[in-house]
Amino acid sequence: MIVMDETLNNTADEIGDPDAAVDLGLLTNLLGYALRRAQVAVFADFHRRFAAEDIRPAQFSVLQVLRHNPGLRQAKVSAALGVKRTNFVPLFDVLETRGLAERRKVPGDRRASALFLTSAGEALLDRLDATIAGHEGRFVARVGGQEAKAQLLGLLRRLIEPDADDT
Repeated sequence: MIVMDETLNNTADEIGDPDAAVDLGLLTNLLGYALRRAQVAVFADFHRRFAAEDIRPAQFSVLQVLRHNPGLRQAKVSAALGVKRTNFVPLFDVLETRGLAERRKVPGDRRASALFLTSAGEALLDRLDATIAGHEGRFVARVGGQEAKAQLLGLLRRLIEPDADDT
């Protein structure tokens, strides 16, 4: 007869103190892990603040780009935002279905469409200006104010830009 040690089947919480902090090991010093956790925190706040308008961060980004660059082609918008073209189509379809943005044919190119905000999309962005300011303000305060925000954005841009070693 084989007797198994029952402790092998227990979870860490059952064995140790369930209120003890979890040791994340080297994760606490990895940029990628910290960036992902920061993104999760920012997106969670965004979702709470924008829930009433049913807007997601990617949708908000597309609307902002179209507000400042009316008539761009789909491929250019998706590239500017770092969204795969195959993922951009359903993202834009939702905005179009909601009447916030529209495709218009490009004269002289039957295959291409130019993207524009509708008046409803403009009105939505006007309403969201205060919401995004409050959302951004919460995180600017967390990092230590406008000067710290500028420094953090500069560092993040250095991570985003391709490195000569990446080519």
